[in-house]
Amino acid sequence: MADPMSSAVSQVQGDYPNTKDGGATVDVEKTQPPSESPGGDYSDRPTEGHLERWNQSRSNIYRFFFTLYGFGIMGMNDAVLGALIPYIETHYDISYTVVSLLFLAPFVGYVSAGLLNNIIHHKFGQFGVAVIAPTCRILGYIALALHPPYAALPIVALLPGFGNGLEDSAWNAWVGHMHQANELLGVLHGAYGMGGTIAPLIASAMITKAHLEWYAFYYIMVGMSGLELVTGIWAFWGANGAAHREATRATAGQGRTTTRRVLREPITWVLAFFLLFYVGAEVSLGGWVVTFMLRVRHADPFLAGITVTLFWLGITLGRLILGFVTGRVGEKLAITAYLALCVVLELLYWFVPHFAAAAVFIVFLGFFLGPLFPAAVIVATKVLPKDYHVSAIGFAASFGGGGAAVLPFAVGAIAQKKGVEVLQPIILAVLVVLILLWLLLPGGMKRGDLERAGRNREGLGSEFVRGYRWLRGRFERR
Repeated sequence: MADPMSSAVSQVQGDYPNTKDGGATVDVEKTQPPSESPGGDYSDRPTEGHLERWNQSRSNIYRFFFTLYGFGIMGMNDAVLGALIPYIETHYDISYTVVSLLFLAPFVGYVSAGLLNNIIHHKFGQFGVAVIAPTCRILGYIALALHPPYAALPIVALLPGFGNGLEDSAWNAWVGHMHQANELLGVLHGAYGMGGTIAPLIASAMITKAHLEWYAFYYIMVGMSGLELVTGIWAFWGANGAAHREATRATAGQGRTTTRRVLREPITWVLAFFLLFYVGAEVSLGGWVVTFMLRVRHADPFLAGITVTLFWLGITLGRLILGFVTGRVGEKLAITAYLALCVVLELLYWFVPHFAAAAVFIVFLGFFLGPLFPAAVIVATKVLPKDYHVSAIGFAASFGGGGAAVLPFAVGAIAQKKGVEVLQPIILAVLVVLILLWLLLPGGMKRGDLERAGRNREGLGSEFVRGYRWLRGRFERR
């Protein structure tokens, strides 16, 4: 076993200067030249040979597998609520709107994590994330397992929301700047999808087969988060604030890149809203599909629980398989195509009133939705300055994670008056918004266009401007 004190953590911008591991010495200053721009370093991403690798040292391997475990817990947290909602409604005798507060409450935790992510890294490094996030989860899950009066549940849900948002920010930023980031982010988010796949299945079996109460599932979550805390302390022991500050030293003539500065970049906000709507669509489908199948498709309760498992299985497979396709096609073109297919599948899911057909459509809908989050992180690393990555990706991921609260709450509130069948037109509208936001990002559809857009500091809608100028030139020549 490697001594966790033997090497400092490799952070978003590569290995720490003169970090020794296995006798090899890497000087980050030789691989990543300083910025010459007052607006941040828009120079090329380091070549693939110079990017940090997940398996370049034993400590990196331990840390990468730790992030997979953390994302698995995150997926379980987000997905299980959909399977538990019908039983929470019955237990507390509450309406759709009231139970939807359980989706809304974590939004505050997610946004807080996004805003505090940069300062936590600066003060405590990745070690701080690996300790604070599981601790918040443990406290929240213990309270949920004690099933207090319903008025306390939304407040309790803030704690896991903060922990999830913090890990979402940190690990996306770290893995997103590694060698073969598309594939690795696919694996990372595949772990999230795997957690989302097994949690509803376990919860449904515990309730319908073992005849346990809904809150019994959170005993499992307490144990898993406790293990995460212990392993996180060991894996990230040397990754403290001093190590992070050394790795992310501001370039000559600049101060530390602050969250406020990053939030003045419009691309950060477009990515944040893209992830907000994406996560909202994902969790709304996963959260309300059981209720939809029970109340609209009149499915058997256990089979309805299986449907949400199939949806998360589709997401997992999409992230694992399409992660190897997206980078080779080009993120801009690939995600545009995936979203167009999602629109078709959502229409079929809405208008074909057959349980078996709906189960097939929901699997493929999850499959093509799966790669969207990892691809957005990759795009951020290509079109934003390097010194923006931790803050920008962290904020976008946490703000986007709030979509798991806002949109499912909206679906529940509307469903209270119109019925749960409103889920389908809402998801369809969100998919259209996602296409528009994605096309607004700089860079064309060809491979290499995103890197070019980053080098040239192209703004939002640059491709629309380029297309307009091309059309105008064609008409003028006539």
